[in-house]
Amino acid sequence: MRINLALGVFALATLAPTAALATNGYLSHGYGTISMGMAGAGSALSQDSMAAATNPAGMVFVGNRVDGGIEVFSPRREYSVDGPLSPPPAFSLQPGTYESSKNGFLIPHFGFNRELSDTTTFGVSVFANGGMNTDYSGDNGGAFYGGRAGVNLEQLFIAPTVAWEFADNQAIGISPIIAYQRFSAEGLQSFAPFSSDASALSDNGTDDAWGYGYQIGWQGEITDSLRGGISWRNILEMGEFDKYRGLFAEQGDFDIPQMFNAGIAWSGIQDHWILLDIQHIRYSEINSVGNPVMPITPGSLGTDQGAGFGWDDMTIVKLGWQWQQSPDHAWRAGVSYGESPISDEDVLLNILAPGVQEWHFTGGFTHGFSENLELSGMAFFSPAKTVTGTNPLAPDQTISLEMYQVGASASLGWAF
Repeated sequence: MRINLALGVFALATLAPTAALATNGYLSHGYGTISMGMAGAGSALSQDSMAAATNPAGMVFVGNRVDGGIEVFSPRREYSVDGPLSPPPAFSLQPGTYESSKNGFLIPHFGFNRELSDTTTFGVSVFANGGMNTDYSGDNGGAFYGGRAGVNLEQLFIAPTVAWEFADNQAIGISPIIAYQRFSAEGLQSFAPFSSDASALSDNGTDDAWGYGYQIGWQGEITDSLRGGISWRNILEMGEFDKYRGLFAEQGDFDIPQMFNAGIAWSGIQDHWILLDIQHIRYSEINSVGNPVMPITPGSLGTDQGAGFGWDDMTIVKLGWQWQQSPDHAWRAGVSYGESPISDEDVLLNILAPGVQEWHFTGGFTHGFSENLELSGMAFFSPAKTVTGTNPLAPDQTISLEMYQVGASASLGWAF
C-alpha cells in the first residue's frame, strides 16, 4: 500500500501542473468529484478521501479508502476593446474582440485514508489549482504589442492529514500542506518602462516555487439530523518567482491566500442531504494579486506596493443536495454564487487573468458496483460573466472581460 501511495503522489505531482482552473477566482469551486457535484459543499459532510481539501476533520468519517479521478475542464475566455487608438503617452489597445486559445485541460486528483485506531485516521489528499491561464495570438502586434501574450499559473497541493474523533461524532483534523506552483508570462515587454526590473518582466520561461502552510478543521454532529463543520487554511508561504520579480509585487512574491470554510448538512428528509457552505478567500492580503492596477507608475512593477491584479476578497455561498436513491446509487446537484473578485477599474492587467466567474451549476452521481468499488461523476456549467471598465492608460477606450466554463469529472473510490 505504501508503494502504491507513493506512486500515486508522484504521478499527480507530474500531471497536475498541466491543469488550468479559474472558477472562484483561481481556486476550484470544489475538490473531489463528490463535493464538486454539490457545487463544492462538504464542510459538514465528508464522503471520500479528498475531504481534507475542504475540511481535514472529515477524514475520520470516511473510513479506509482510496480515491482517484480526473476532470476535463474547458474555460472560454475573451476580451474586447472599444474606442479609438490615441497617440502616446496613451497606451491604447487594438480595438476588437480577442479569444484566448488552449481551451481544454485535464485536472487529476488523488486521495488515501487509513484508520490507525477506532478514533484516529491518517490520509493524504493531492489536488490542483490554476487559473491565470491565457494565450492570445500575436495578431495586430498582440494584446500588449509584444507578440503572443498570456500567463500560466499552476498549483499542486499535497496534504497529509491526521484526524481524531475526540468524542462521539465529533472530530478535529490538521493537514500540513506542501504546495508547489509554477508560472510563465509572455508578450508583456511593452510594460518595461513601468517595471523595477525589466529583465525579469516577461518571456523568461517557466519559474517555479515551493511553499508550505496548514489547514485545521472541526466536523461533528449537532443534532440527530444536523451536522456542522468549519475549517481554516493559513496563508501558504511560497518562494518567490525570481524570473518575474519585475512583474509581481514584492519582487516576485506570490503567496497563496488564506481561506475559511463553514457549513451545515441536514438529513431531516429520509434519504436526502441538504448542504449549505460559506467559503471566504482573502485575495486582497496577497499584494501581487490584491494590489490595485492603478496607479501604475514608471519603475513600480515588482516593488512592494507595485501594481497587482486588483482582486477583492471573495465570499461564496454553496448549496448542495444529495439523494440516496438506493443503497447503490446517489444523485447530486448544487449551485454556488460569489461576486467576481475583479472590479471595473482593474480590467487592464486582468486581460491576462480574467477570473470573473460568479455562478456555478452542478450535478453528479455515485454508483456502487460492490461493497468496495464505486464510480462517481460530475458535470458543471458556469455561465458567461462580463466585467467592463475604462482602460486606465487610455481613457477613451473601454475593456470588457468575459468568460464561461464547462467541465466534467469522474473518479473511482475503493474501500478496503
